[in-house]
Amino acid sequence: MGQDFRPELDKIIKGRHIKTVFQPIVSLRSGNILGYEALSRVTCASPLSNSELLFREAGKCGRLWELDSLCRSITLHTIKDKYPEYRDRRLFLNINPVILNSDPFRFTFTRQYLRQFGIEPNQIVFEITERNSISDANQFIESITHFKSEEFYIAIDDAGSMYSGLNLINDIHPHYIKLDRRLIQDIDLGKLNFALIKGLIEFCRLSNIHLIAEGIETQSELMILMDLGVPYAQGYLLQKPEEQIKPAIDPVIKKLITDHNKWKNNTLGYSNTNSYISNICLPTETISKDMEVGEVWDKFKTNPDVSGFCVVEEGRAIGIVIKSNLALQISGRFGFSLYQNQPISRLMDTEFISVDYRMPINEVSGAAMARPQEKLYDFIVVHKKGSYLGTVTIKNLLEKATEIEVSEAKYENPLTGLPGNLVIEQKMKQCLSPRKTFGILYLDINHFKEYNDVYGFENGDCVIKLLANILLTHLPPGQFVGHVGGDDFVAILDKEDLTGFCSQVSTEFQEKVLEHYNSSDREKGYIITENRWGVIEKFALMTVAVAGISASGQDFATMIDLTEKLARLKKESKKLKDSNCLLIQA
Repeated sequence: MGQDFRPELDKIIKGRHIKTVFQPIVSLRSGNILGYEALSRVTCASPLSNSELLFREAGKCGRLWELDSLCRSITLHTIKDKYPEYRDRRLFLNINPVILNSDPFRFTFTRQYLRQFGIEPNQIVFEITERNSISDANQFIESITHFKSEEFYIAIDDAGSMYSGLNLINDIHPHYIKLDRRLIQDIDLGKLNFALIKGLIEFCRLSNIHLIAEGIETQSELMILMDLGVPYAQGYLLQKPEEQIKPAIDPVIKKLITDHNKWKNNTLGYSNTNSYISNICLPTETISKDMEVGEVWDKFKTNPDVSGFCVVEEGRAIGIVIKSNLALQISGRFGFSLYQNQPISRLMDTEFISVDYRMPINEVSGAAMARPQEKLYDFIVVHKKGSYLGTVTIKNLLEKATEIEVSEAKYENPLTGLPGNLVIEQKMKQCLSPRKTFGILYLDINHFKEYNDVYGFENGDCVIKLLANILLTHLPPGQFVGHVGGDDFVAILDKEDLTGFCSQVSTEFQEKVLEHYNSSDREKGYIITENRWGVIEKFALMTVAVAGISASGQDFATMIDLTEKLARLKKESKKLKDSNCLLIQA
């Protein structure tokens, strides 16, 4: 028999030996805090100090409801008593489906109950945990539907873990999906999890679901997730769980996020602001939910160019009315007579797309085109901090999305997403202004061709992406790296950053590239394959070769002079035995 934890549970619950700590969930576009996950911790010495064990044993002993209620109560009172100024942020509460399915929870956790803490339902996000304990799927879906109708938000926790399933996500259509930490680990090595996360990003984009990456611990992981387009994250790198709620993350980390986004948008030829949906959002006329159907129809008849209205209550969009749909609803022999004196709330569509004003245009476009055929041409509602801002027509949305896609295709390398030759050339030309001082590096991978021959092009692409990610991780803020093609890269930095950057990139690449060899080749320290003349030869494991110039614009008369100098240095760097890095002063 196992240990009897009932006395310990009794001590913790009766003594209220629980405190709440908060970990922020951060936007990877702005560095601002979306909300906080509330986590419960035991405050007394106990063998149940581990939270997972605590809740598991409470379930076994039939005391899950008591423990869950205690933790939730302490969290809400903590928010009310100590941090009223942060009640405008979202609060993520972990909840077991057994609790969510129970009638007592449905009847007590209401809008009226929350108002005593100064909180509205649309600030609460239920994080669904312990998915393996969902015994009655239909009842669970019914409970989720109820709470969504009451304006609570839903998140699926630990997506990608062994118990998660796409059926659950499809059935309840959550507002958020949280990626399991095990999917995030080693994503910078370009392994299978990289492809899995890319697929989930596309799925969420098309489904209008927000993705949150959990457990971010390294800058390299952060950079990869930002480049992939994951919108939100949490983890020790951003901030550890703490009793004190902080209004912002570490300024150094926030600057890392904002600088990387500025760099990404500016180097690809379009501004950060222009890529947001707010750039094409127009303030349009709204109507109230109490306006009679006949009056709404008269407004359509007197404004033939208007295709629809947004129904707004207390500043928030609650529905839309599309002219063609309304015409169908009131058509027929008695349709108009039946509805003309009824409030428009009877016929308005409440299942519409509403997006945040800082959502990228291409993401909105994907979500809009994933709608059912009958809703494909409905306008999109845009909100700012929950308040109605305006609408975007499908025509304007598709025109702008196409413009951005053309721009990206023109400037990006398709494999790494880094700026390609057009942007590299522009950046190099800027270096040639007479008073400009700069450092420029040409990087490629030693023995990459031989690796490709043995391991194949797919693994070769993973190695190229690995180097691209390492370059981004160590690139100083505001400076530049581009992908020429194949395994060739160019970086332009301040002169004083050259040596440190080369050392960091070379060291990390040598460590992480080992993951892309099998154990036998790692142990030997070489691979065996044909050289370019068809002779079998031993080749050392891959390293980075770097050729660099520290110069000023007046040192080179033309771009050709600069590129020829770099090409000669690159050949010389590959001949070095003790070092793969050759830096000179022009």
